Amino acid sequence: MLNIQKKLSNPFLALLALPATAVGFALSTQIAALSWILSKKYGLDIHEVAFVWLAGPIAGIFGQVIVGMISDNVWFMGGRRRPFIMIGGIISAIAFLCLPFIQEISNITGIADIVIIASLIALFLDLSVNVTFNPARSIIADLTPEGKVRTSGYVWMQIVSGFFGVFAYFLSMLFGNEILLYIAAFIVLAMAVFPILLIEEKKDMIVEKADGEEEKFGVWQIIKEIYPLYGFLVFGIFSLFHHFFHDTLAALHNPVLISALIYSVIIGIVNIVDGIKNPSNKKEFHKIMLAHSFSWVAFQSMFILSGFFIENRILPNIDLAKITANWFAESLTGVQQTADSSIGNMVSLGFFILNLVGAIFPLVLQAVAKIIGRVRTYILALSVAALGYFYIAFVGSVEWDFYLGMLLVGIGWSAIISIVFAIMSERVNPAKMGLFMGVFNLAVVLPQMMSNGVANVIRQTGNYQLLYILCGVFVSVSVLFWIFVREPESTKAATNVRGGGH
Repeated sequence: MLNIQKKLSNPFLALLALPATAVGFALSTQIAALSWILSKKYGLDIHEVAFVWLAGPIAGIFGQVIVGMISDNVWFMGGRRRPFIMIGGIISAIAFLCLPFIQEISNITGIADIVIIASLIALFLDLSVNVTFNPARSIIADLTPEGKVRTSGYVWMQIVSGFFGVFAYFLSMLFGNEILLYIAAFIVLAMAVFPILLIEEKKDMIVEKADGEEEKFGVWQIIKEIYPLYGFLVFGIFSLFHHFFHDTLAALHNPVLISALIYSVIIGIVNIVDGIKNPSNKKEFHKIMLAHSFSWVAFQSMFILSGFFIENRILPNIDLAKITANWFAESLTGVQQTADSSIGNMVSLGFFILNLVGAIFPLVLQAVAKIIGRVRTYILALSVAALGYFYIAFVGSVEWDFYLGMLLVGIGWSAIISIVFAIMSERVNPAKMGLFMGVFNLAVVLPQMMSNGVANVIRQTGNYQLLYILCGVFVSVSVLFWIFVREPESTKAATNVRGGGH
């Protein structure tokens, strides 16, 4: 075991963050490149692009829970999480190398439908990401104690991963999205395979009982555990059929979408009332799960559809020669940018800003959390993100409006992928961390399927402003639910100690 691991020092926490960084870089590359390639290189429209992105949630449903469950109970290649991190990294690299050749793969296989080929490659990529992501997050909880050190572990995860995410968007602006895919293949492979070999895992995990009862988990138990997310699940299944039987199911789309959202709000209120009457870790877990889910409807919709917003709401108002995002490529490579490449560059610069804030701001959030607690800090950060969305929706008509909005949204983003895992991890059995990380991830992947509904509503109305209005509404609903989440006991204890010292 490395000395830095024995001491749980900051260099070890940074090393521990590298596998998750590989996943973060892969996701940033996917966000920067996939929608742009599908819409500009292959001519897919907004609902077809959203359909291809359904591969991610589908992969998450199967990959994260199953891998999480398995990784809690196996030991090979010298680790519990290590094998899945390494295998996922290798497969991700292969998938990135396939993305620029969708047309060639279509010709070789004889499958003429580009949407099907793109969906299969995206599914291949997302399965590999999901195989890696859960173990990469779980190993942080495995090797850190509850409280300050674990929070620091997840903060380091966000800092390191955030900076590499920023780097992905910079590379996108500098070299273009296709070159980015080749670079990503190398970086993801290196980050996933080599650092994990230096980390020693614990072979024996302490088994604890939750709320005084033995936990037994099978498929049926998992299905029951995610009942707050049934609305998102039903709409996700409907979306798949809606794509293939559009004319038959078109009239049902909006009623099913609205019904799914109403169910989610009602079940959230029921959970809050039940949690007040009979508080328990399980009820807190369900509250966190549902609160987290609404924010992910917003963020996934933003990641997928921002290029369409820029093309229709911002690009008509600006001169191509004066686009700030084009400066990097034109000044450093001398390549003249087109309207299509300008859209990709503005998306990348916006997400560059979002991830830069996301990489730096966890340090600020950590300091604030020591004073007011992690839940309140999270609520504040998410509230700023909601303001950012509404700013873009109602003010965003030129390039820099979009960037300012992304800066505000980045504050919420910095909390979503750092603080929330530390809060959630203290509500579950640590010996089943991989399983619960997988179950909790369904609060990410199932809401992501709602972005297909957002895309269809925008296509029906032709109003691209709706994208960021709906994003702001979804994050606001998440904030309201988070208000009723109780602070973890470790935070309360730390706050009380500090208070006593004064």
